[in-house]
Amino acid sequence: MPWTGISCSTPPEDPALFSPFAEILSVVLLAAVLGWAVRRPFRLPEAVVAVPAAGLAVVTGAISPAHALEEIERLAPVVGFLAAVLVLAHFCDVEGLFRACGAWLARGAAGRPGRLLTAVFGLASVVTAVLSLDATVVLLTPVVLATAAGSGVRARPHLYACAHLSNTASLLLPVSNLTNLLAFAASGLSFTRFAALMALPWLAAISAEYLLFRRFFARDLALAPAAEEAVKTPERPIFALVTVACTLAGFVVASALGLEPAWAAAAGALVLAARACLRGHATPLTAVRASAPAFLAFVLALGVVVRAVVDNGLAGALGHALPDGSGLPALLGIAALAAVLANLINNLPAVLVLLPLAAPSGAGAVLAVLLGVNIGPNLTYAGSLATLLWRRIVQRHGHPVDVREFTRLGLLTVPSALLAAVAALWVSLQVVGV
Repeated sequence: MPWTGISCSTPPEDPALFSPFAEILSVVLLAAVLGWAVRRPFRLPEAVVAVPAAGLAVVTGAISPAHALEEIERLAPVVGFLAAVLVLAHFCDVEGLFRACGAWLARGAAGRPGRLLTAVFGLASVVTAVLSLDATVVLLTPVVLATAAGSGVRARPHLYACAHLSNTASLLLPVSNLTNLLAFAASGLSFTRFAALMALPWLAAISAEYLLFRRFFARDLALAPAAEEAVKTPERPIFALVTVACTLAGFVVASALGLEPAWAAAAGALVLAARACLRGHATPLTAVRASAPAFLAFVLALGVVVRAVVDNGLAGALGHALPDGSGLPALLGIAALAAVLANLINNLPAVLVLLPLAAPSGAGAVLAVLLGVNIGPNLTYAGSLATLLWRRIVQRHGHPVDVREFTRLGLLTVPSALLAAVAALWVSLQVVGV
């Protein structure tokens, strides 16, 4: 069983700390943390508010120091893994992997918008699954934008595809999303069993999204492209591809040996970082910055604030609403509740709240939560941190996003993708088993 040091059982509430004041304060602190993360005034890091909020929750007694420390210890291995994956993705970019991806997209599309959308769906799905959703949002989105401009086609369908697939296509592997890492720890599954169970839901959700994208953006995809720019052929990033392949193999081996996959991720990141430093393309400080320490601090602090909300009554309220069992109706109910909660309080707090409640019902319920918190955020900007980051990146490149269009697209795709994925998960549970 991977990551046996992480416990996802629901902690007992401390009667001495449970009070109306603590309940109200914890909710206010969570709202402040999420509000700052959504707005990010002056482009300051999310941790600017999250870390003081976590400290205030402890000082005022909204959460006991013991519970706060327990939550940090529970999240620490997951956050460490996230840091390694971020460094790995950054140095893949340094190696030219994403520039090569842009050239592959342009050659495959041959100036045809429909073919480019198909290529973006395929590439973004693989990048998200293998290198995490952050790689798709931060590194692939600008490449897709440049490729669309160079191909003379409208960028909208392809940019929205990056946003949606950074969430939906992150279902496949434990390493694809921070929410997956948490669900992986709670499920008790091996790396390969997790991937086997999620492969069919992953394909079902992506297929549903693709078909509905073709319908929603039919006019954009039917327009003849403008003048196409010549595509420069970059050097093939063989070293990066081999390193990523070896890292993926390392995940499987580590899981089979009962080791944390973080060791494989750290090894891959170290190899690429060392190569970049030796070639003069980076310094050790570059690697530290690539790990996004401020964001990692935000995740830990957010976990403490969410735990305060859970300790002060939210877990009990949701426990009554969460269906029991792993039958198809129960899985649909769990996924729907997770999707709604993700759009109300963001998917990371939602998964932190729901996993301890779903875990007693088995791995199927845990994976249903994951479907809800990964697909559901495509409905609103606030649903996931990835979507918020994507919006900032797109706007920075001069492509403002219409919130009404984003919501209309979400209303079309989220219910369909969620229904298809849950049905596929139920089939996987019958065939693969847990």
